[in-house]
Amino acid sequence: MFLPRAILATLLACAYPAHADSISDQPYPGTIVLKVDATNTAQQIFRVRESIPAQPGKLTLLYPQWVVGNHGPSGTLSQFAGLKVYANGKQIDWVRDTVNVYAFHINVPQGASSVDVEFQYLSPTEAAQGRTTMTNDILGVQWQSVTLYPAGYDSRKITMQANLTVPKDWQYGTALETAQRSGDEIAFKPLDLEAMMDSPLFAGRYFRRIDLDPGARIPVHLNVVADSADQLEATPEQIAPHRALIQQAYKLFNSQHYKHYDFLFAISDEFGGIGREHHQSSENGVKLGYFTDWSKHEARRELLPHEFTHSWNGKFRRPADQNVPNFNTPLQNSLLWVYEGQTQYWGAVLAARSGLIKTEHTRDLIAATAARYDNVKGREWRAVQDTTNDPIVNGRRAQGWNNWQRAEDYYSEGELIWLDADTLIRELSGDKRSLNDFARRFFGVDDGVNVAKHYTFDDVVRDLNAVQPYDWATFLRSRLDGHGPRAPLDGLARAGWKLVYTEKPTDFLKAQEEQSKSANFQYSLGFSVGSEGKLEAFQWEGLGFKAGLSGGSTLVAVNGRAYKPEVLRAAITAAKTSKDPISLLVKKGNLYQTYAFDYHEGLKYPRLERISGTPDRLEAILQPLK
Repeated sequence: MFLPRAILATLLACAYPAHADSISDQPYPGTIVLKVDATNTAQQIFRVRESIPAQPGKLTLLYPQWVVGNHGPSGTLSQFAGLKVYANGKQIDWVRDTVNVYAFHINVPQGASSVDVEFQYLSPTEAAQGRTTMTNDILGVQWQSVTLYPAGYDSRKITMQANLTVPKDWQYGTALETAQRSGDEIAFKPLDLEAMMDSPLFAGRYFRRIDLDPGARIPVHLNVVADSADQLEATPEQIAPHRALIQQAYKLFNSQHYKHYDFLFAISDEFGGIGREHHQSSENGVKLGYFTDWSKHEARRELLPHEFTHSWNGKFRRPADQNVPNFNTPLQNSLLWVYEGQTQYWGAVLAARSGLIKTEHTRDLIAATAARYDNVKGREWRAVQDTTNDPIVNGRRAQGWNNWQRAEDYYSEGELIWLDADTLIRELSGDKRSLNDFARRFFGVDDGVNVAKHYTFDDVVRDLNAVQPYDWATFLRSRLDGHGPRAPLDGLARAGWKLVYTEKPTDFLKAQEEQSKSANFQYSLGFSVGSEGKLEAFQWEGLGFKAGLSGGSTLVAVNGRAYKPEVLRAAITAAKTSKDPISLLVKKGNLYQTYAFDYHEGLKYPRLERISGTPDRLEAILQPLK
């Protein structure tokens, strides 16, 4: 018999604290058995059952809030539905905590030795609902979305045994070790909750596994799922740089911290795009054409080097303030400029060293990054260190004035800081040492160990000093806490290059614009124009801003002619030799308004230019390690 809801809520509110800070150092008694049915691809519904050992009395179950590799409280609670709890074969009631809404309180009745729960995870069916994790041809299991676990225990001391049912004849890739497969039902070997959460799975109707390190003692596989069979067709020439990536990473980090590594790689226009790191795997999702339109999508090929680097940086070496006991304890992100910033740097470097991205195109990408951050007006009020809080503050929601608000700039501005550090080490040591030596020292310890090794700011400074004596604490803090006014571009100069602007974009950046159906006028008129004429990416206090333009606007015409990117480019070029302003007709809501731009400096696109008489350290950095 159920108690009235109001009475039960009152009783449980008195019985359970809103926040359970006490974490037992003892293992959770018994093994939690998790069963996920992922066969309903038509309606995109995961059905979940769990059997959780429990003693009579109070029990709190938690739905994960702080998602692995996402740096913020982004647990998909809004897609969690249908919770029912049973004990001794009878349904019992539950109450959600009114403060911690990820916590569910129950009273386990006398005579019960376990509770059984069932619920559904409702994968988004439209983009507005979130990232799609299930389609007719692909599914991705992120265990944090389909798991409840008991509060009060360290997640590394809770044993889980996961089971998954996939659609008929589908194949899968995961870092989990399979105990048995019977038809479409898969049983995985028991492991701790943290390791399970860190081992997602991709499955698909169209599947291919590519061995990226043939004959190696520690295997590395590229597990590819796609919307159609033709998207799996990779040539030997395309596979070769992926294999080179593995070898270049090993030469850089001089260690391996996994028993095996599985890239989970989706090529799809329907399955949600993603790039998320895990210790022994990574989730990677790109649009169609990765292999079939190989030459058109070169910039996408930085994704796998970035996520692979995370096995060392972020997963094996992990910030000390992210050493939390479970997935409902807040993370602290103060060292994300190492975790993500240095990974952004090594991702670019390894992409070039492996041949996934051409050296000259890597330079173009660095030029675009340098130009972007050299023009960030928000630096005046917000240091890059504070952007490490952005996953919690903003959670990657769209911004109206990103140039002023700033977002997760610790990624790419962090990349510039580490280029600065690399070239400084090279300069001070007479090019005898580099950040490669730091990588081997910092990430190359405890070879073969796949348990996280945590670090502090002082640890980073210590190992930098061991490679090259210098006041690294001041070097880092001045760049992390300073307000510019410009981006940290000293590393480019030491590398033998400088940022310049020319009237024509590089071929690589031009191709990127065409692919994204956007046009970059940020360094001339102070904004970009997206598909269908949408005005976006405004420079705070740039010309467009000062003219009164804002988001939610559409560029309709240029000097009386219908807008096309080439029409606006031609108008800006013509204005160089004319005193007439550039006239833009803009629609916002139901209002059409004309804006006049008294601008005569021509088009401006970033690129890198060699500084004559200096060593080309950037070329040295991007060359494959021997």
